[in-house]
Amino acid sequence: MSKTLEQRIIGNPNQPPVLKATSNFSAIAVIDGNPYLPGNADHPGGFLAWVATNVFYRQIRNLVIDITNVPANSSVQCIHWPTSQATSLQNIDFHMSQAKGNQHQGIFIEEGSGGFMSDLTFNGGQNAASFGNQQFTARNFVINNAKNAINMVWDWGWTFHSISINNCSVGFNITNTSPSMQTVGSITVIDSEITDTPVGVLTSHSPNATYTNGSLVLENVQLKNVPMAVQGIGNSTGLRGTANGQSQTIAAWAQGHSYNPSGPSAIAGPIPAFQRSPSLLDGKTNKYYTRSKPQYADLPVSQFLSARAAGAAGDGKKDDTESLQKLIIGAASEGKLVFLDAGVYKVTRTLYIPPGSKIVGEAWPVILSSGPFFAKIRNPEPVVQVGKSRENGCIELSDFIVGTQGAQAGAVGIQWNIKSEDTPSGMWDVHVRIGGFAGSNLQLADCPATPEKQDSVNENCIGAHTSMHVTESAKGLYMENVWLWTADHDLDDKTFTNITVYSGRGLNMQASERVWLIGTSSEHHSLYQYQFSHTRALFAGQIQSESAYHQPNPAAPAPFAPDLQIHDPTFSSSCKEGRGQCSGWGLRILDSEDIAIYGAGLYSFFRNYNNSCSFPGSGSDCQPSLLSIEGAGTRKVGIYNLNTVGASSMVDVNTRGVGRSVADATDNVGVFPNSIAVFGYEV
Repeated sequence: MSKTLEQRIIGNPNQPPVLKATSNFSAIAVIDGNPYLPGNADHPGGFLAWVATNVFYRQIRNLVIDITNVPANSSVQCIHWPTSQATSLQNIDFHMSQAKGNQHQGIFIEEGSGGFMSDLTFNGGQNAASFGNQQFTARNFVINNAKNAINMVWDWGWTFHSISINNCSVGFNITNTSPSMQTVGSITVIDSEITDTPVGVLTSHSPNATYTNGSLVLENVQLKNVPMAVQGIGNSTGLRGTANGQSQTIAAWAQGHSYNPSGPSAIAGPIPAFQRSPSLLDGKTNKYYTRSKPQYADLPVSQFLSARAAGAAGDGKKDDTESLQKLIIGAASEGKLVFLDAGVYKVTRTLYIPPGSKIVGEAWPVILSSGPFFAKIRNPEPVVQVGKSRENGCIELSDFIVGTQGAQAGAVGIQWNIKSEDTPSGMWDVHVRIGGFAGSNLQLADCPATPEKQDSVNENCIGAHTSMHVTESAKGLYMENVWLWTADHDLDDKTFTNITVYSGRGLNMQASERVWLIGTSSEHHSLYQYQFSHTRALFAGQIQSESAYHQPNPAAPAPFAPDLQIHDPTFSSSCKEGRGQCSGWGLRILDSEDIAIYGAGLYSFFRNYNNSCSFPGSGSDCQPSLLSIEGAGTRKVGIYNLNTVGASSMVDVNTRGVGRSVADATDNVGVFPNSIAVFGYEV
């Protein structure tokens, strides 16, 4: 089975279907997410049907995949998954041979820029999973009886959260090739257990190396009968483990470069663990709170109210505002769920979602803003408003997209206000997409890239004010696999040609307390991709950003003006003297406290659509910096495995009105990004 763009395979969560390969099965995988085409002179070994970094919006869940009938010496995978953002694997069991020397794998990924996966169980295999991708978040795995539980082919940064490894030979194999050629950039492993496994982590990182390849952070990892917790070059001991049934917990251990906040210091040993805010924990252990996407498997059909049955057309033409609003209010009052049938729902005013609401999409239906109500750049309005200021309760949203149509300079894709004191509200597989798709009126014919025109802005291509704003009244928000994307290319163009669409802000996080960001991405906004402003107690891992390809033409914040009421950066001091041009921040942390980031990839690949600035040896001069820590009120900020591309400064600190770089990219050269294993900032 092979999959094209924007597809889903969903089994019955109450009785997952079994896909069982026969003994004569000969394909690369039972499910092939990106099949290989025959080779040519340039690619004699074949090439992927789709460029993996452009494979978005895919989902597989609720399956059992069994390849145990396939001969053990056959190289076969359950799932081949070279994909990127807004993709997920959830609730899948993988069954493979447990014969010695078998060649089976559960998941094989060799390219892409992901991504999220969770609730997976693996039994057997040479490698339960073999991963090669820029970044991913992997959560809640159980891996039994494999040779290598996790085999890393290459990466920039992966976050592994709540992984249980049992009776394998190696837990995490991040050696790949020789120390000087190691292709694994960094991995972060937290809140995990390894049992009855001779080697917890196998690495080829050299503590004496000047490069940062093979950076590793372990925090709150429990071992039982694991003689070698970390094994290095030539079977050397990086960290002793336990034997004879004994147990121990690795509070925190790292190898790579460290800044606290000065550096770099080469480390390979214990480190102080992050001070975890109690409000972010699960209440029973010292582990972070997590919650898988609800599937409502125990509810009868009568509890779901269809948008189409309620009168919404979902054709992208009829104004569905009134029909949807009536449905959402009615469903919440009756304690029922809103089912958004597949389609495009045009709205011309704000959709308000009250406390108690639960909304689930069928196949990424789109709520599409349109018209003059959202067009005023100085009077922004939310497309979807989740609760109102000072409202309390719990809201659950999953599996849909919020987009805009044409000039919508005042559109705020999602405004989140609800305060959830007890059970956090949640948002799973909900994405904001600005431009680049049919019906958006923000495609190649409307908004072509014009790098040859200096400071020229097509106002009809200002697609949004902000992708998502979590306001200061919000509290208790869990976000998992959320992509806030301003299109850099046209999804419906065969060659994915670049376009220029403008949106001001990515994720503006002003929540008062208790936020979890699990596997989120924010890309191509003018002022910033992520901003944590006056926020307390926030967990993030893995976050990923890309700067706008057109910048600095025009320079940030154009075509927007800073709004100090929502704490926008002014860019008065964010660029090096004499440059005279700016690009948006990857991450800006302002007057915030208790910020724990477990993996961050902040990338700037282009200057005015020219990517030579991000080539190795180019000096990383796409923009001066990507991460800014600001404000006298900022304290207790910790980041594991920070990876940046295209910025000469990896971290700027500006707490007294004067910004300065505290981490130079040239001091932290890695596989492609520049990498810092441990960064700490505390006042």
